[in-house]
Amino acid sequence: MTTTELKVFRAALESKQKELAIGNRNREALAIDTSPDELDRIQHSQERELAIGVLDRNATLVREVRAALARMNAGAFGICVGCEDEIKPQRLAAIPWASCCIACQEAADREEKAPAGEFDASLELAA
Repeated sequence: MTTTELKVFRAALESKQKELAIGNRNREALAIDTSPDELDRIQHSQERELAIGVLDRNATLVREVRAALARMNAGAFGICVGCEDEIKPQRLAAIPWASCCIACQEAADREEKAPAGEFDASLELAA
């Protein structure tokens, strides 16, 4: 990866990090509102749950962006943490904080979605 490409990715990552930091400051939706009306309490509760989910996703994304910047500083940016192959530039252009190549990410997604204890047929040995 060229120095120019790294500078572009660094700028994108730093911009995303600032954007997320600003978004995480808005915690007004987390306030617990009391209301005599049951429907208002339910609506406030749902809004609070939604805000908590957004903050959780943003916190995860901040960690991923910081990890990508750390990989960049270590000279390992653009290298898959799973198989150590190069991550395609198109993937990094779309998701600069990506830590895995497409194949490793798909495998991780499949593993995450598989119910616990379910047998993975791809691991079956040929008889």
